[in-house]
Amino acid sequence: MDAPSVALYNQLKAAQPFFLLAGPNVIESEEHILKMAKHIKAITTKLGVPLVFKSSFDKANRTSSKSFRGPGLEQGLKILEKVKAAYDLPVVTDVHESCQCEAVGRVADIIQIPAFLCRQTDLLVAAAKTGKIINIKKGQFCAPSVMANSAEKIRLAGNQNVMVCERGTMFGYNDLIVDPRNFELLREANCPVVADVTHALQQPAGKKLDGGGVASGGLRELIPCIARTAVAVGVDGIFMEVHDDPLNSPCDGPTQWPLCNLEELLEELIAIARVTKGKKPLKIDLTPFKE
Repeated sequence: MDAPSVALYNQLKAAQPFFLLAGPNVIESEEHILKMAKHIKAITTKLGVPLVFKSSFDKANRTSSKSFRGPGLEQGLKILEKVKAAYDLPVVTDVHESCQCEAVGRVADIIQIPAFLCRQTDLLVAAAKTGKIINIKKGQFCAPSVMANSAEKIRLAGNQNVMVCERGTMFGYNDLIVDPRNFELLREANCPVVADVTHALQQPAGKKLDGGGVASGGLRELIPCIARTAVAVGVDGIFMEVHDDPLNSPCDGPTQWPLCNLEELLEELIAIARVTKGKKPLKIDLTPFKE
């Protein structure tokens, strides 16, 4: 087992009131990523929130083949290495194929499994064998109970460092809904539970383009609503895509949270987390009430 991964996993499990996985959706450039890491770290350090910096080297499941995907595996990992070196931050990024896991595992501290691939056994096993922490996004098409099986695939491959992430459930063709019960039901996977409060507000292929075709839309204004709910229920971590200029982001702009509003939102979430008892189940007494 990878000793640094075990140490980070234990640190994140013990985080109070929660840990944060945050950064821009995709690597746009080295300059932009380093700028984002600098500012997000400054905010989370000030507030005392453990941060794992997030960005993707390749968005392989974009709605259109014409959409921006990122710099690719080799260049993307080099940029993430520079983030780690410059700001002493752990990083999380996603994989889409088993053959990517070994290379990604040499750089990333957390390997993320995309929601569409949450049941792909070969991918889960390849990721697990890196010894890194594995964050599995719950498929938009899955019941929360499915994630217990996905997490177990990681453990059976010899890796105990796993977490599961709620990112919404399909509600018709072009919308997602977040069922707050899932934050509790996902605990059946016996590992930390993360709430993706940005992708959960996507409207998949719900935006018609002027030149024809479709793209994903989103409800950015409701990100605080989902985040407040998740923290009140008592999740262990928050996943949030953050951008300094969301309207000009080349990927998932409608569901990226503005950097200029990050500190304000985190302050509120911390305040909620400090008063909620969501992480401690309420003992229900079913004995008859007596006067």
